[in-house]
Amino acid sequence: MNTYLLPIFIYLAFSVVYNLVFAVASLFRIKKNNSSHLTGLNKIAVFIPAYKEDTIIVDTANKALAQYYPTDLYQVIVIADSLKQETLADLRKLPIKVVEVSFEKSTKARAINKTYETLKEYFDITVVLDADNVMEPDFLNKINEAYNHGANVMQGHRIAKNQQNGLSTLDAISEEINNNIYRKGHQNLGLSSALIGSGMAFDYKLFKKEMSRIDAIGGFDKELELNLLKQKQKIVYLQDAFVYDEKVSEMKAFGNQRTRWIAAQIRYGMQSFGDALIQLFKRGNVDYFDKSLQFLLPPRLILLGILVLTAIVTTVFQIAGWELSLLLTTVYGTALMLAVPRKFFNMNSLKAAMQLPRTFLLMLVAFGGYKKAKTNFLHTPHQTVQS
Repeated sequence: MNTYLLPIFIYLAFSVVYNLVFAVASLFRIKKNNSSHLTGLNKIAVFIPAYKEDTIIVDTANKALAQYYPTDLYQVIVIADSLKQETLADLRKLPIKVVEVSFEKSTKARAINKTYETLKEYFDITVVLDADNVMEPDFLNKINEAYNHGANVMQGHRIAKNQQNGLSTLDAISEEINNNIYRKGHQNLGLSSALIGSGMAFDYKLFKKEMSRIDAIGGFDKELELNLLKQKQKIVYLQDAFVYDEKVSEMKAFGNQRTRWIAAQIRYGMQSFGDALIQLFKRGNVDYFDKSLQFLLPPRLILLGILVLTAIVTTVFQIAGWELSLLLTTVYGTALMLAVPRKFFNMNSLKAAMQLPRTFLLMLVAFGGYKKAKTNFLHTPHQTVQS
């Protein structure tokens, strides 16, 4: 192999092995934490930031009220940013709190911080949803139970509520691969789970304090995650606490969403890696280093595309190192298949897989245009209300 290409090969090989290790770890059941530090029911604030989400927010708020948790112990709080007056009127008919916010440049972090400034009531736990999220009826009970077992930072199990076309099916599969590799697999090996931006829950005071330090345009959850891990706060994955999430079904929305994600991943990976390396050796902070390292790995679909193309070209033309390229591609494909839940092994998923080349090209475009997400919030509109 060419000496100049060796560092690239090592980077790709490490990325493949990283995914394989945690994919295998995800095959085992998560151990239950049976130690109890607290008892009883805690008061919960459910934050639902809604930026121009007139189509779905009333339905989302209605469904958020359908919890088995005692109604006097949780408050649904819709953070209304740029909603229409008729939407606000419909929301105020519900037994919820509506907090209106307005910014020159709207971001989820600013909306949450402004809401904290207006709230006078005391809560124990904050739950954060997206405007399209629907909690399973027992979600808050499971959050409360985990909190009583000592968890201050919790990530629920986000799953798809729609699969109306190939793109949304691929997005649903991608979500579950993330859940298995970056959440369940990590937790099974004693590491922190990854946050995902919604379906999350926190100790109320802790979240308020950490959010007050954040003013990210995009990827606030990435900055929050790094800050928490640097303080050695453990992020617990609640595999059986489900939140239904709308998957993107349009190419433009997919591109905007991935551009935003890639921009946040690159920015926080580069900003944190040096400090994370120092923290690893000085304080033994493996979680913080692992998260920073994770941000520097290539996005999964881009990695898959590069490996497949490299394997094809090197094998067809018998270029030196073709055996290694083929091996890496096979191993990576195996890792991804291990992380895909068995329910997706069907004809519908096979048909959706035909769109992988197109989505790979979209990811490359998103990667190339990530700089625009540094200064602009790229909103992903939602449409479906079914769950």
